[in-house]
Amino acid sequence: MTGVDDGAPVLSVEGLTISVRAEGRERALVSDLSFTLARGETIAIAGESGSGKSLTSLAIMGLLPPPALRVSAGAIRFDGADLSALPEGRMRAIRGNRIAMIFQEPMTSLNPILTIGLQLTEAIRAHEPISKREAQARALEALRRVRISEAERRMRQYPHELSGGMRQRVMIAMALALRPDVLIADEPTTALDVTVQREVLDLLRDLQREMGTAIILITHDLGVVAEMAQRVIVMKGGRAVEAGPIERIFASPREEYTRDLLAAVPRMGDGSGAPAARPDAEPVARLRDVTVRFDIRGGILSQVTHRVHAVEGVSFDIHAGETFSLVGESGCGKSTIAKALTGLVPHQGRIEVAGHTLGGLDAAAMKAMRRDVQIVFQDPMAALDPRMRVGDLVAEPLVIHGIGTREERRAKTADLFERVGLTRDQLDRFPHEFSGGQRQRICIARALALQPRLIVADESVSALDVSVQARVLDLLNALKREFGIAYLFISHDMAVVENISDRIGVMYMGQIVEMGTRAQIFGAPCHPYTKRLMAAVPVPEPGRIRAPSPRLSGEVPSPVHPVGAGPQRVMLRNVGDGHLVAAS
Repeated sequence: MTGVDDGAPVLSVEGLTISVRAEGRERALVSDLSFTLARGETIAIAGESGSGKSLTSLAIMGLLPPPALRVSAGAIRFDGADLSALPEGRMRAIRGNRIAMIFQEPMTSLNPILTIGLQLTEAIRAHEPISKREAQARALEALRRVRISEAERRMRQYPHELSGGMRQRVMIAMALALRPDVLIADEPTTALDVTVQREVLDLLRDLQREMGTAIILITHDLGVVAEMAQRVIVMKGGRAVEAGPIERIFASPREEYTRDLLAAVPRMGDGSGAPAARPDAEPVARLRDVTVRFDIRGGILSQVTHRVHAVEGVSFDIHAGETFSLVGESGCGKSTIAKALTGLVPHQGRIEVAGHTLGGLDAAAMKAMRRDVQIVFQDPMAALDPRMRVGDLVAEPLVIHGIGTREERRAKTADLFERVGLTRDQLDRFPHEFSGGQRQRICIARALALQPRLIVADESVSALDVSVQARVLDLLNALKREFGIAYLFISHDMAVVENISDRIGVMYMGQIVEMGTRAQIFGAPCHPYTKRLMAAVPVPEPGRIRAPSPRLSGEVPSPVHPVGAGPQRVMLRNVGDGHLVAAS
């Protein structure tokens, strides 16, 4: 890690208090928070969702929405000025240029009607007097630095055409392109798989070495905190409950809340622990040679010239009471399989769910099938109607399927809220009144409403801090034991995957390259890609020396092929007791 400048701090937060005015009263959401940030230093802010971490970052950026939220006391000093007192004109010159921010939810941060290239070049030209051509070259370079495949084509695409992980990489590229003095990273790697996360963390360190950039890292991933930060502030209920060097905080935390946070961190081991389930029942879901491709049109006649081979010949079963996990880099086809399994995208091959074959079902049969299969999406804000109260959103599946009276549905919804760590008095609020982690818990409650036979969890805990994540994972396991619910669990967090999975499939470029039980995959990984995934996982142990890994170079492999061509099919061989590995 780069050394820290002992001179004057680049940023100083002094007694910061952020208040909200509601119903004629003012209430503090962040109280008396103070810290300094030196040039080239990384300070982490950790704590549960709703603790005030993101509010602090918005206050520094001057993005608190007036008049509801405001800085009611304290100061934020940067370059001799109090940012909280600056007029918007002066703040606009600093924001994005001198102080940049990577937001937690990329889809709500990108303009859906502008191409990626236009948004990047506009951000650069807003702060630097360069030509459009120079800005485009800078934008292209920034995309390549964050390892986006086919960077030139991505410049012409719109945000909805990219996966969640790719959208987050675009946001990181936008922040890095201007080389800011202070970079605020609000859950910057939440949507990223571990190999891309490793690249991004290395990039942030490179930026510090080259420019002396100071970083405020807001994250629930204590492995990232241990690897990146020199100091950490632990927040709870809008207050800093503990702060200090990471070595002391991790080795001997003084506060019980900090100890609970550290105890909840999932850790990756060797696949040992409770034995994986060996189900003998009929599968809840069965996939055979499933293929999903998307056409790309071009030319004057808009003919199909290329195809995205998103999923290519994937086969596996999911049994009752089993958690089958898919892991791999963003864009490898994990979420596409989830959408095919729930009938949201067309597919080739055979998919059976609860005894029904998808593809030949009429509307009534499809509705009945969807009662047995529910999905929790990666982006909670995009999955919730902002005009509906959250209690109505969770009860909506019960209404659609005509289950219970209004009072019974209300009681069921309140019970679901409590089971996912929310309270009954939150039922009548709207989605924007919750933090990102709380919104994901609402989505999980909605998926549980119909007590389905299979839940597809697409990065369902990636937005949660570790303590809430541990409670949700315990809840999922409890429901599995109680009702025999099966899960297709999609995640880039290898430690979470090891702690929750019975069997695991490792995907690369639309195909499964290794599949087996938890003990087989984590205890004896065989495929080089599986080994690379595990080597990239941040470990929550400050000072741990990581074995050097080669920085990837060259063009990122792409699933796009000309019409008539395609990827070479992977053949899996059994290396013992059902452990399948791609033949080399």
